[in-house]
Amino acid sequence: MRRVLAILVITATIVVSASAQSHDGIRVDRYSMERIGDSVRLDIRFNTTELDIRNNEVAVLTPMIVKGDENITLRSCGIYSRMRDIYYTRNEHLAPTTDTDMRFRERGVPATIDYSVVLAYTDWMENCSVVIARQGYGCCGSRLWNECEELIARFPYERYKPEMIYLRPEVEVVKTRALRGSAYIDFPVSRTEIYPDYHDNRNELHKITGTIDSVKNDSDITIRHLSIKGFASPESPYKNNTRLAKGRTASLKAYVEDMYHFGEGFIDTSYEPENWEGLEAYVESSALPHRNEILAAIRSDREPDNKEWFIKSNWPDDYRYLLDNCYPRLRRSDYVIEYEIRSYTTPEEIEAVMFTAPQKLSLEEFYVLAESYEQGSEAYNEVWETAIRMYPTDPVANLNAANTAMIKGDYDRAMRYLDKAGDSAEALYGRGVLEVLREDFDAARPYLLEAERMGITKAREVLDNIQNRWIVTSEDTK
Repeated sequence: MRRVLAILVITATIVVSASAQSHDGIRVDRYSMERIGDSVRLDIRFNTTELDIRNNEVAVLTPMIVKGDENITLRSCGIYSRMRDIYYTRNEHLAPTTDTDMRFRERGVPATIDYSVVLAYTDWMENCSVVIARQGYGCCGSRLWNECEELIARFPYERYKPEMIYLRPEVEVVKTRALRGSAYIDFPVSRTEIYPDYHDNRNELHKITGTIDSVKNDSDITIRHLSIKGFASPESPYKNNTRLAKGRTASLKAYVEDMYHFGEGFIDTSYEPENWEGLEAYVESSALPHRNEILAAIRSDREPDNKEWFIKSNWPDDYRYLLDNCYPRLRRSDYVIEYEIRSYTTPEEIEAVMFTAPQKLSLEEFYVLAESYEQGSEAYNEVWETAIRMYPTDPVANLNAANTAMIKGDYDRAMRYLDKAGDSAEALYGRGVLEVLREDFDAARPYLLEAERMGITKAREVLDNIQNRWIVTSEDTK
């Protein structure tokens, strides 16, 4: 199978004011904000090489976390001219910063200042903004400037979302399909001829002919074979039941051949003289008083006629109930119609079929159509949601449908699909991705580690990004 990656493009708006617009001349070189567990860490590197603080001035930079009416003012970074530093050293209570803030004298300030703060995370911080208040003070504490710089417009700008791995199904060279059904045709006692108007035979025969017509009249379909298997019930001697099952099946074959004039050898038949398997299934699901004893008799090594006599003799009431309610359903004809569907090659043709008769598409044809859409789009998702309805047990269909469900945030549905996606490296990777999206990182790691061992290189990228799932850095603006 060829592996294809569906890449989720994450966008964000992060605005940083140009340092040339600030009165203090201090610019931000880089920054990062990260949530790890129950804490948030903010790191900023200020560049002071273009510092512009006059002799009687103080510049104070104060980061703030803001969301609506909620806000937290973090510790400040103050840069004092020589005169202001002397003054506020003598009058500490008047200073615009406190002893918990960062404080520098202009001539001794380093070329870069590394600012760092760690605080407890609270729920309201999701999608918050980070701004830097820039304030300048002159003589007697007069306010010279008051600016606000938006550093991070939204935190986190997007939770980490791993790439999905979609699998291309194997090409189905010949699309062979089969329709199956059962008809319950009534025959007069001990007779093998079919009477269409006898009891409900007209409707039962229509089950077979209607199924044949549903494919025979489709120009995209070619019928290849029809098989019929007849069953009799066990209440008569085995020899007679053999005659009835064989003869009635032959009559049904003749009826169908007369209706459609299929070629020689097109229809094959088989028969089961006594439908003990059907009787066993019925009894097992029943509430008969002697259910267990009858099951033991059915499963015994007795000859068929002795077995039927044994049940009838020992539990006559139960036997009568079975004769009236179960035995008629044991006398049936199972049929299988095998046919081929032509291939569809263009996305336009496949799309038309998907909306009218999706059961006619191979899984690989669904993939061809999906590739013509933007990955993650509504149309793209609809393809895999339709495909999984047509192929509910196929591992590839389940993996691709799980990816679509994860993109839509339907993690419960994704889990159900992944349960049927098999144990391929891609399926293990998908299970790991699901746990990452659900933020159960401990559960994700074993899947991702095993997927990496089996050759999925993307698994390492996910493992490396798990701890940085809530991080915004200055690199994100490049």
